[in-house]
Amino acid sequence: MGIYLNSSSPYSLYKSEYTRPYFVDKSKLLRELMPLAEQGNAHVCITRPRRFGKTVMANMIGAFFSKGADSSDIFDTLQIARDKDYRKYLNQYNVIYIDFSKMPGNCKSYEEYISRIEERLKRDLLKAYPEIEIYPEDSLWDILESIFDEYNGQKFIFIFDEWDCIFHKNFVTQGDRQSYISFLSNLLKDHAYVSMSYMTGILPISKYSSGSELNMFIEYTMASEEKFSDDFGFTESEVDILYKRYLEMCQSEKKIPYVTREGLETWYDGYYAKNGEKMYNPRSVAASLSNNNLDSYWTSSGPYDEIFYYVKHNVAEVRKDLAIMISGEGVPARIKEYAATSMNLTTREEILSAMVVYGFLSYYQGKVYIPNKELMDKFDEMLQKESSLGYVYNLAKESERMLQATLNKDASTMEEILAYAHNTETPILSYNNEVELSSIVNLVYLSARDRYRVEREDKAGLGFVDFIFYPENPADTGIILELKVDHTAEEAIQQIIDKKYSLRFQGKLGEKEKYTGEILAVGIGYNKKTKEHQCKAVTLKKQKNI
Repeated sequence: MGIYLNSSSPYSLYKSEYTRPYFVDKSKLLRELMPLAEQGNAHVCITRPRRFGKTVMANMIGAFFSKGADSSDIFDTLQIARDKDYRKYLNQYNVIYIDFSKMPGNCKSYEEYISRIEERLKRDLLKAYPEIEIYPEDSLWDILESIFDEYNGQKFIFIFDEWDCIFHKNFVTQGDRQSYISFLSNLLKDHAYVSMSYMTGILPISKYSSGSELNMFIEYTMASEEKFSDDFGFTESEVDILYKRYLEMCQSEKKIPYVTREGLETWYDGYYAKNGEKMYNPRSVAASLSNNNLDSYWTSSGPYDEIFYYVKHNVAEVRKDLAIMISGEGVPARIKEYAATSMNLTTREEILSAMVVYGFLSYYQGKVYIPNKELMDKFDEMLQKESSLGYVYNLAKESERMLQATLNKDASTMEEILAYAHNTETPILSYNNEVELSSIVNLVYLSARDRYRVEREDKAGLGFVDFIFYPENPADTGIILELKVDHTAEEAIQQIIDKKYSLRFQGKLGEKEKYTGEILAVGIGYNKKTKEHQCKAVTLKKQKNI
């Protein structure tokens, strides 16, 4: 066993994952890889956003194939054990596993980075095959070729995690990038000693390899390939199973379950595989259930800063998109999955593409969306902090005043804020369609998201209501908001009453804790001719025991 060759680390790391209470068995992926390993010279690259289980899967593959440790104690209990060829492949291969995100301390050059990897792997090979005669000028591929020739066709599986990490380092030059691509090509391409190479990362190879260096790889991305779609991220059915497990654990430990199944969907769902299947952020789901709490579990030190990093490259072009996406709508975009490096993002398409690749936005049927509350909160934070966002920032800053005016039934202040929204320098306030009007309502009520779950066009009573604000505290005031173009605020409120939208609060906050607060009906009318808003807020009733 060495640092890279037949290391026991993948087994140890995967076993740690396997013993966690919210582990999900994704071992069926191995069925796709077993025949590739046997046929030889097979190359797979799978790219996904961060926190979508790429490293967990890489560790699983390493633990399964590698001779470095007997992993039958794990895999005998998983789906893959049902495969008739299971034993034929379990721990039968020499595996070279390299996590390219691990660098020497204070690494300042590509040469230092790649030399460390080469020297470590050479030491591993010489320790495992001491009879091989090497010379100072021999490369890694020279040594591996010698092993293949002198050890009866000895082959290797290569597993490279975070293969693209080096490209995000500011010390890496364009020449270094080409050298790295050449290194991978020389190591893997057209060599008899390669059983299979499996690489994972955020960015597709095509971003960096414009020529033929790595054209032996078949690439699988979330947006372009259906294969492997449900192997990364959690599916609806998997989250159902985990949630049932969570409730059982809470019961056995006599804990109150504070996480709802609906809450998991609201917070962590919203991504899509190529086949249209909805996917959850797996890390956040597991963390939420483990902590018995719905919250943001993005581990980056500043996800809001990362989001703004992309937006600030072209604020003017993406401001309208931000306002519409905050309202829960998608905006049309042409996604280029290779356009996601941290440099030279100048066009709207490049910025939105980068945010999709890194998981800040989701992409489905030609549109990009803010996927869930976990990310929506980060966008909200950005909108309320960055003055360079212009009118979007200004409207967001008014949102606390708008909420307080609404709760106080202060129609004149509400009308003043909406008039300001209409008169500000923004093309989206032409109000040509309901999406644009709804976008502005979302912006002027942005701060309400701290205390409410805001839903649009929710089925309510006898129809669909424009907005319902569900309070986090069941004793707080709930808000039903109806928009009307070329109708009065009174007509909007009458629609709320006639269609019994208040019935939507029944059971919405869960069965154990009943809603007891007031219900406030809010009507907003907009006159296209006069370009004036009319607002009105009335209390419908206070619920005792819905």
